[in-house]
Amino acid sequence: MADARSFDELVAEGASVPTEGWDFSWFEGRATEARPSWGYARSMAGRLAGATAVLDVQTGGGEVLDFALEAAGPSRAPLVVATEGWAPNVAEATRLLRPRGVPVVASADDAPLPFADGAFDLVVSRHPVEPHWDEVARVLAPGGTYFAQHVGPASVFELIEFFLGPLPEAAHRRRRPERERADAEAAGLEVVELRAERLRMEFFDVGAVVHFLRKVVWMVPGFTVEAYRDRLRDLHERIRADGPFVAHSSRHLFDVRKS
Repeated sequence: MADARSFDELVAEGASVPTEGWDFSWFEGRATEARPSWGYARSMAGRLAGATAVLDVQTGGGEVLDFALEAAGPSRAPLVVATEGWAPNVAEATRLLRPRGVPVVASADDAPLPFADGAFDLVVSRHPVEPHWDEVARVLAPGGTYFAQHVGPASVFELIEFFLGPLPEAAHRRRRPERERADAEAAGLEVVELRAERLRMEFFDVGAVVHFLRKVVWMVPGFTVEAYRDRLRDLHERIRADGPFVAHSSRHLFDVRKS
């Protein structure tokens, strides 16, 4: 059921909610997103239980790694390290992961990984901005594994194009899993498994959209309520008239091995 509050009330709420970390529990009852069938966080837990040295690249607020460590229990890898490039998330991930003995290293998303060659037998990542295959291959030990969930092509483009208008065809072609497979193989890695799914999302009120675009800042670069107030009002009226705004996220799972 649509929220009965006014446009201004909903927008004000969405603009005031803190955005640090990668916890989406605030959206309960406000927006939904179907989850991939492979259950990445729980699958990651199984991998942590069989590894000795693990690197989580671009950990966000550390929530996914924290869940996986809890699920892995005492059988988790003895050495686990995380990187993160956004300062507020570095602080949030440090707060969450330090009690588990996991250091969080501040490292820009596009910088070389600050670790020695062959340092890890498992590298994991959930939604890296860009997969840096040469660096992944470099820090993996022979026989090591990269296990990651990536954002796929044209993810949530229905919402993005509502605000920005039609995007060029080149934007629709980015992040295609087969292109990423080729890049991984070019870095000397073997793709053991690659799975892809497109998943339904629903936004039940404009406040949820405001919070989402403030939190996932690359969706509509430079988004502010002031800059997009007219489009937000159009979206509010559309949800009132037609029900939830529907978009689709795109995800793919990589299980990759270094020979």
